[in-house]
Formats: sequence, structure tokens, C-alpha cells
Amino acid sequence: MIAAGQGSAAITNADVIKMVKGGLEESVVVAAIKSRPGNFDTSPDALIALHQAGVTKAELDAMLAGPAGATPAAAAAAPAAPKLPTVAVTVGSATQPLAIEHTQLAQTKTKPTSMASLAGDSVLSQAIQNSANTVAADAASHINSNLGSSAVQQAGSIVGGFMARRKPSVTYVWGVAGPASSNVLQAATPSFLVDFAGTPGVNPEEFEPAIVKLTPAQNTCRLVGATEGKAGADQSTDADWQIYSSFLEERVAITARKLAPGRFQITPRAGLLPGEYAVVLRPLARNKKFSGGDVARDQGDGMMFDTVWTFQVQVASGGQ
Repeated sequence: MIAAGQGSAAITNADVIKMVKGGLEESVVVAAIKSRPGNFDTSPDALIALHQAGVTKAELDAMLAGPAGATPAAAAAAPAAPKLPTVAVTVGSATQPLAIEHTQLAQTKTKPTSMASLAGDSVLSQAIQNSANTVAADAASHINSNLGSSAVQQAGSIVGGFMARRKPSVTYVWGVAGPASSNVLQAATPSFLVDFAGTPGVNPEEFEPAIVKLTPAQNTCRLVGATEGKAGADQSTDADWQIYSSFLEERVAITARKLAPGRFQITPRAGLLPGEYAVVLRPLARNKKFSGGDVARDQGDGMMFDTVWTFQVQVASGGQ
């Protein structure tokens, strides 16, 4: 993710998708596009991905037109956006890109014994939804949020009642706002081409793609996974958080074919049951250490862990 700047930072495809998925009105998104310099990828694949993410014709037109007063020379001088990971899904003979999404990070007192138990925490699910709303509002208002797209929300009064010196353990939960994915697949065994080679600040040999089953929660969000950690772990700049060593998630068995460093083709080993899923990126070493600040700010290795591509399956596992 490209961090927002002080009023003049260029707005990107990811920013537009974030605002649209955050539920902002079309007029607000168009105004935001027109009021700031644009650093847009308008290649055919990128435009298809934007359309699949729900970006309207008016919003696409505003992206293509650029901000008022912009000149071709200024656009040509704009720095290229960092390469972000991509995923394309193939069903039958049709292939289409999936829009990149970013999880929201929330905290709760509930122990991570199962995804179902966490899904029953109504305060947690509301915290994830509030986090998404905060990010969308910050993007629309051009506010430079220190927490990026993974703004941390607390489910209830979790940390405030403890002395900072005691560093109590809390449960960190990754979730995606919204009750269902807009990517509907009428196939139980889709194939995915995952490419995260060249992502800035990331060693592609340290990660692999995976498919996880998402857990709907309170009809407001879908939970991706959770882990316990010390309070304040999400604020540390030190790379000392072994997030994945005891991470709770529902991974799907897949067949993965490595095409090149950071480039894989993956397919479920068995037909997927109807439900919500996501392609994710996970460290090969479960004891890999992350900077909590990078995770909260959605950058570097933290961005890799936060990134998801959601989809829903609407056919029985016997379908093609």
C-alpha cells in the first residue's frame, strides 16, 4: 500500500477500491479522485479489476481524466506505483483478475479457541467494520492516518484497564469488512495464478500462497484468522512478533505449482463447499518474525500478511 501523504500524495487504484468497498457514495469518490494527483494503473487488466471491485463508470471516467489542471507532462513525470501482488482466477476457459483487498486488524478478550467462537463476539465484528469505515473516511478526507488500511480497533475496553508495564496478552483478529465477497464463482475447483514477485521490501522466497475458508461474523464481516500476542505488539517497530507460529485459520488443502520465485499456480485438492474463501500469502517459516508496526500500517512483510483476495463459491463440491 502507498501511504497517504500530506494532502498532495497521489491517489492510486487501491485507494479508489478502498473507498468503494468502504461504502462511500459515488460523488464522494469522484470528488476525491478529481481533487488529488492520480497515479493510476489504467491497463486493460487493471480496469477489469477495478470494474470487478465495484468501481462505477463515473469513477473510472474520473480516473482516466485525471485531476483538474493536470497535464500529460505532469502525469508522465509521476513516479510508477510499487508493484503489488496480483491474483487471477481461472474457471473453465475464462480467466479474470481478482481485486486486491486488505484485512482490518482488531483486538478482543475472547481466546482464539476456534473461528466460530470469535465470530460470536459481536463487539469484535463491529470493531472490524468500524476499522474499515475509519480507513474509508480517512481516504475521503485526505487524512494521513498512521495506521494505513489496517487501522487497529479494540473490541471493547481491552487494554485501557491494564498497566502498560504488565503487557497482558490479547487476541488479534484479522477480518474483511462486509458479509460476502463480490467475487462469485460457480465452480468448486477454481485455479489461481498468484504473483508477488517484485513486491518492494519483500523476499518472495519467504512466502507462499494459500487458500483459507472465511468465517462470517454477525453479518458484518468475515474473519480470516487470529493469534494471541502482547498488548501493544501492533505498535512495535522491531521485527520480533512471531504472528504465524500459533495462528488460527482454516486452511484449505491445495496443490501448488511454483512457476518462478514469487509466482505460483494453486488449485484446491478437493472441491470447495459453498461458502466464503480467500487467497492469502503466508510465510514458509511459521516462526518468521514480523514488525507489528508494519502489520498495522500494511507495509512490507506486514502488507503481505494482511493482503487477501476474497471469493465465494456457490456450487456444490461436485460442480466443475
